[in-house]
Amino acid sequence: MTAASTPDHSAAAHRRRRTGPRPLGRHLAVTLAFLLAMAGTAVGVGAFGGAPIDEAAGGLLSADATHLAPATPAFRIWSVIYLGLGAYTLWQWWDRRDDRGIAGLAIASLLLNAAWILVVQAGAVALSVLVIVVLLGVLGALFRRLTARPPAGALERVVVDGTFGLYLGWVSVATCANIAAALKGAGFSGFGAPEVLAVMVLLAVAVVGVALTRAGRRPVAAPAAVVWGLLWIAVGRATDAPSSPVVATAAATVTAVIVLATLFAVLRPPRRLEDAHGPAGVRPSDGGAR
Repeated sequence: MTAASTPDHSAAAHRRRRTGPRPLGRHLAVTLAFLLAMAGTAVGVGAFGGAPIDEAAGGLLSADATHLAPATPAFRIWSVIYLGLGAYTLWQWWDRRDDRGIAGLAIASLLLNAAWILVVQAGAVALSVLVIVVLLGVLGALFRRLTARPPAGALERVVVDGTFGLYLGWVSVATCANIAAALKGAGFSGFGAPEVLAVMVLLAVAVVGVALTRAGRRPVAAPAAVVWGLLWIAVGRATDAPSSPVVATAAATVTAVIVLATLFAVLRPPRRLEDAHGPAGVRPSDGGAR
């Protein structure tokens, strides 16, 4: 299949997305979900008088609460993610078809984001683990749909794939920190060896991060967000309580491994099967023309 005949990268794909009946209900649902997520964020930073997230629930989610808590600057990534989600909300008004089938999952992710903030504000850290795990599952399903079908162009690659890749990568790290916070709140001390347990979790995150580098076509955003989170865990354990050279070193090492895996994924030649027969390895004569 040649580049000219690849449906997702043709001018026809762009025309299809601009034509046809406008799905007003979907557009409005995504927009409303985004506005609710922004309202939740305002609550999370204490804009309406409540405690900021790092002070809520007895400070269990603060930067110095556990061995897996990233340092405070790590949370600046939310500004980029929310900017991307806003761009996606605007972009989806142009996309009338939702060919990749992500709108419903995007709505769910936005609502779960707001729900997580409200749950934490209520001091229910254990319940927040359930919410963030469901959020992680939703983002994983969304990411899988994105990797199954390439974007129609550079704008979609940045606004959609980039945004939700960052979202997934960061939530992957945040889930570990959230679970650690809930365990601490329940009085769990890591079997007397919290550093060892933290290192084991970091190794699991390394596996996830490397797996993300092998998903789809040269992905960068998702592993980059994982790297960002791990880097700030390393900084936190090196410069703030609970101080742990062991965890800091492990986090830095895992960060380096994922960076190398990402570089390898970006620099490796495209797979011949995909180049010759399309993303699913289907020849046009086999029904690949869509």
